[in-house]
Amino acid sequence: MSIRLQYTEVGVVKAIRGCIVLVSGFRNCINGQLIRFGYGTLGMVLGFTEDEAQVLILKESEKIRTGSEAVASIEPLVTPVGKNFIGRIVNPLCEPLDGLDPIQADAMFPIFPESPPILDRQPLNKTLETGVKVLDAMIPIGRGQRELILGDKMTGKTTFVTDTIVNQKGSGVICIYCSIGKSRASMAKVVQLFKDRGCFDYSIIVSAAASAPPGQQYLSPYVACSLGEFFMKQGMDVFIGFDDFTKHAWCYREISLLLGRPPGRDSYPGDIFYLHSKMIERSCFLSKEKGGGTMTFFPVVEILEGDLTAFVPSNLVSMTDGQIYLSSQLFGEGQKPALDLGLSVSRVGSKVQWPAIKSLSGPLRLEYLQYRELLRLSKLKTSGQSEEMKQKLKRGAVLTALLRQDKDSPVCQEMQVLIFYAFNKKHLNDFTIEQVNDFQDSCLEYVKGNKPELMTILRERRKLDSEIEKMLDEVIKGLVADIMARTKAKADLE
Repeated sequence: MSIRLQYTEVGVVKAIRGCIVLVSGFRNCINGQLIRFGYGTLGMVLGFTEDEAQVLILKESEKIRTGSEAVASIEPLVTPVGKNFIGRIVNPLCEPLDGLDPIQADAMFPIFPESPPILDRQPLNKTLETGVKVLDAMIPIGRGQRELILGDKMTGKTTFVTDTIVNQKGSGVICIYCSIGKSRASMAKVVQLFKDRGCFDYSIIVSAAASAPPGQQYLSPYVACSLGEFFMKQGMDVFIGFDDFTKHAWCYREISLLLGRPPGRDSYPGDIFYLHSKMIERSCFLSKEKGGGTMTFFPVVEILEGDLTAFVPSNLVSMTDGQIYLSSQLFGEGQKPALDLGLSVSRVGSKVQWPAIKSLSGPLRLEYLQYRELLRLSKLKTSGQSEEMKQKLKRGAVLTALLRQDKDSPVCQEMQVLIFYAFNKKHLNDFTIEQVNDFQDSCLEYVKGNKPELMTILRERRKLDSEIEKMLDEVIKGLVADIMARTKAKADLE
């Protein structure tokens, strides 16, 4: 029979400041230490002085009062992790929120571990297929990358995260959606989407709603990282979307002000940069010796009136591998996704992009930006347009239509190759916008019905050669002829 000795200390609650409790009487203290109060109430040491410990309340089962006992054991805060969490909705304490049975954990992981050192990492060499055409073509993402998503309120930031998760079906990527401070109505929409698309077969939701205690909102992204690290260390690929870091920063600002820490810029505490950078660094592509798993992050940040220079957004831009900037002006014009290609960049993703898409999408970014500028000038110009300008405007309008995409409808890489190949070879130049949309909507079914082997060959080779180009030309010509025939038949009926 083994006997387990455990060192415990008992302190007394001196004062209560919202979600912060000041406890005296502890002789030993470490940051991140677990503190237990009565009837299942939990807290975590977030700071201390010689006389008292500052405890952040994580779960309050019973009202804490001055003079209550607080019990501390020298153990850091850990979270249960494991494969049984897939398909579940949990809070930051990993307690089920979906009304199902308790979750059997495979292991306990620390919530605040050290990030993997440089020697335990390797360069990115695998692409994360998001299914969003404008991303996969012009701002590609590698597995293990940190890509920031920022934009004004209601510009489609969450859609980028959910579309990426929907597109991972069958890819073997474990997805974690981390909700920080969102309303229950917003969360319900995401849950319903996951149920409708079968995303719970490979996904986990960690939710700290706006009504959750500040302690849980503060912990939620760390717990999501720990859940992801369990799979990454087993050699699996993980994708985590944090929605959003603005609420996390607000929550930590509230906690810091209650702790009495001096406020800095925009009233944020001075260590908010350290807080986020330590978390962001946990994303990586582990070396083969460490299992070769990856963890990709999409942190979301909400900005105000397009101000990229605000404190939290500029911090996160400096610590990520690129950013996706969503413009409220483009969104208002009906361009969805409203991605501003002038301010968006991926610093590493192009190295892992499919060679076929890389060769086709290379000139598209410049062509699109030139079209936007030309469109602006054409609105100012009162006199007639030259024939060359008309052709450029028409081609730019076709490209804009190709990049437009409805939410929750990801497009596979093979179809993206076909679409951008058709554009590059000028097969769509004579099309109206309505015909371009018809082309995109019907290309997958047409390929499956007439040339199904093209999908397999493209997936295997991932680059263009004479055989693939010949097959693409054949498919596109047949599809173009089909669309023209449908248009003519429709015109005859009218």
